[in-house]
Amino acid sequence: MSEEKQIDEQNQEQVPAIGQDKILPVEETEILEIKNTETKQEMEVHHHTHAAQGKKNWKTYTWEFLMLFLAVFCGFLAEYQLEHVIEHQREKEYANALYTELSDDSTVAANKLSNRLDKEKDMDYLSNYFRDSSLTDLPKAFYPAYTTSLYLINTYTFEPKDGILNQLKNSGSLRYFKSIALQKLLGDISVNINNMRQRNDQEYQYFASPIKPFMLKYYDWSWLDELRKADTAANVLDVINHYRQNNRDIKRNILNIPSLDRAEAANLVLFYKQMLVSTRSLQLNNYIVTNHSILQVLRENYSLENE
Repeated sequence: MSEEKQIDEQNQEQVPAIGQDKILPVEETEILEIKNTETKQEMEVHHHTHAAQGKKNWKTYTWEFLMLFLAVFCGFLAEYQLEHVIEHQREKEYANALYTELSDDSTVAANKLSNRLDKEKDMDYLSNYFRDSSLTDLPKAFYPAYTTSLYLINTYTFEPKDGILNQLKNSGSLRYFKSIALQKLLGDISVNINNMRQRNDQEYQYFASPIKPFMLKYYDWSWLDELRKADTAANVLDVINHYRQNNRDIKRNILNIPSLDRAEAANLVLFYKQMLVSTRSLQLNNYIVTNHSILQVLRENYSLENE
């Protein structure tokens, strides 16, 4: 063997083959194996620890369920309480608005009732005068009674208001009123209002005929025209009452006396009076009674101010 060939073989023995692991001494190999074993054990310990922490028993599930249930239940109670408070506030607002409307109407109805009583007295006077008194020499009291009895109709007509009541009915807000007695009274007053309006229509129909044609034929409208020129009051009834209280006397006559039938004129006035008496004692009185009952219930249940 040549000297060069021996040198090449020695070099190949010293250089490890490509891709082969480096050969370590025995001591280093043992140390590395020990470290790998410890690392594997630590990984196993960590793995088992996490698995133990993620596992839940029935007590944990029960506790979490109770906490979730309590949270949902408390939320429901809070929402229910809030809704109850809102409904109570709305109930109080509606009660106050209804009280104001009915209280105002109560005052108007009482005034209309008092005025109607005065009108009935004028009608008694007028019917008696037509029956047997002088038609050519009229006293001062004749034309005021003539005017209030047969001409003034709207002044004595009571028109009940039901705007708030209709709003509550149409919106379903009457359910906020828990009182059964109050709900019944609200139903009663709705009936009273309808009856009152029907009665007003009947009175107006009688005024349109035969009273209006009678007045156009036998009433001297120049008397009222002169009376209103001397008084700036807007209400005709106030003008007439002022005239009754002063010393002024506006002389006028009954027109078309030859064609006037005394008995027929007296009967016309008395029939109209009976219609007004019926309205006052039934429809108007029923409304006033129900109105006062509702106001009383509203005051007692909602601490509203007295009239």
